[in-house]
Amino acid sequence: MPSAPCGCISSSITLTPSRPPTPTSKHLNSLRFFGRQYAWLLLLGAIHALSFAPVPLPAWSLPFVQIFSLAFLAYRVFKSGSPGQAALSGFLFGLANFALGFYWLYISMHEYGGMAAWLAGTAVVLLAAVEALFIAGAAAFSRWLSGRHLHATSSYAWQLLIAAVWASSWAFAEWLRGTLFTGFPWLNVGYAHVEGVLAGWAPLLGVYGLAWFASFASAAIALLACAKDTGNDARAAVGVGCAIIIGLLGIALGHIAWARPHGAPIIVRLVQGGVPQSEKFDPQLIQRGLDTYMELARLPPKEADSAPHLIVLPETVVPLFQDRVAPRLWQQWLDISREQNARILMGVPLHDQRQGLDRYTNSAIGFDAQTPIETLLAGNPDMRYDKHHLVPFGEFVPPGFRWFVDTMQIPLGDFNRGAVRQALFPIEGQMISPDICYEDVFGEEILQTVRDSDTHGPGATILVNISNLGWFGNSWALRQHLQISRMRAMETARPMLRATNTGMTAAIDPKGVVRAALLPMTPGVLDVEVQGMSGYTPYVRWGNVPVLTWIGLILLLGFVLRQRATASKSLHV
Repeated sequence: MPSAPCGCISSSITLTPSRPPTPTSKHLNSLRFFGRQYAWLLLLGAIHALSFAPVPLPAWSLPFVQIFSLAFLAYRVFKSGSPGQAALSGFLFGLANFALGFYWLYISMHEYGGMAAWLAGTAVVLLAAVEALFIAGAAAFSRWLSGRHLHATSSYAWQLLIAAVWASSWAFAEWLRGTLFTGFPWLNVGYAHVEGVLAGWAPLLGVYGLAWFASFASAAIALLACAKDTGNDARAAVGVGCAIIIGLLGIALGHIAWARPHGAPIIVRLVQGGVPQSEKFDPQLIQRGLDTYMELARLPPKEADSAPHLIVLPETVVPLFQDRVAPRLWQQWLDISREQNARILMGVPLHDQRQGLDRYTNSAIGFDAQTPIETLLAGNPDMRYDKHHLVPFGEFVPPGFRWFVDTMQIPLGDFNRGAVRQALFPIEGQMISPDICYEDVFGEEILQTVRDSDTHGPGATILVNISNLGWFGNSWALRQHLQISRMRAMETARPMLRATNTGMTAAIDPKGVVRAALLPMTPGVLDVEVQGMSGYTPYVRWGNVPVLTWIGLILLLGFVLRQRATASKSLHV
């Protein structure tokens, strides 16, 4: 055989069809590892959802469950190889958190809205996925900003900066979630801390400040866990030490009286009818529901000297527009006001005309026995509040979603909005500020009613929320909403009264403590003595500006240091 040129060896080659590579044990182990990690993220996200209201977990455990379950996500983000991996971790955690935490929306859409089960379930998961995108963004952004410094464990400062960047990214995502597209800040991590060592910070920095502190503590724990791999436990523990100091300061702040008593206490009757949602808007059963509320409102006081000055009834206690209600029904309410010698505050949908246009609002009205029946029929009593923050799909239809709303059988949709700050209800020397349904989840709006207004006069001394959570059955939604109302009381140092159709009807003091509450799904009345309060907390005075400024400065510092590190690396290359 002749030799091949250039000293190469000549040989024949047989071509065979290529086969996919057989997975090696290393690849399979890697897949199993990531599968376990993702399963843990889903499990811990679901556990995190349990921290927003007591039952099934005890109230004292909620702050700890929230911080330690979020610490697992922070650990996975810090250990991730890229912002993309961090985003996936955040998304899976958030998906489980919101899907379980919002499960009660399925009840409203399927059981009471008549939507097909598969579509209602899909809608809950899609909403959870949208909300989880904010968590994914926070995880990715935090990993991107601090990625070059995650292994710089020789410095105490880096440990604090990484934890602060994580906390700022998370709290900013919470703020975006509560602001964009009308906002839906339900399950903000700050609500897990209405009890616990961080609660004292609420009058200063509000729920977003508590969210920052809680996520900082989670990051500090995660960094301590990461340090086990490098042996730098002492340096990593600096973040945990700072979190403990923050908690101790919170305990001290909880003893400060941020407001002072205003006027004389008043006695308020909170009425819970327990009318099933399946009956509330049934034309054949509307009168029965109204009779229930009238009987409860007429009950004599337990003691002769404890007659109510104010009777508060829930949202849409009259489930018809006021001009469709027979005059005799309004006369019955006036008679109750006269018999009890009390003002009545109730929720009712209103229809009136302004500048020749029909206007429909979900409203609260106040009246007494002297109120002319004509003004009630016209929807123009002296005390009127029109709901400002409407519920998407339930009270207004977002563009492009008419088809979705048409699949449900929800009455009284497409309302007009009221102004953020409206005239309050002056009753017995107190300034009563009503809000309706989930409006009290927007603390930055509630605080505006506490501030004095050049147009509408003094701010609120007592907050009142009227709701109908019958749409959600006896679910977590009722207890989650109670936690939210407690946060508003803490932020503003005002008592918060809640009158609901099915729960939770409760009286909350200015420290956020529930002084009395009715059992959910049970008809009854709650007569409570309430002391109005005046004076501004720092949060009422400054709102979210301090915490958003702090978040912005931390993220800006993280960005600058990242750019410097990138430039330094380029110069060395």
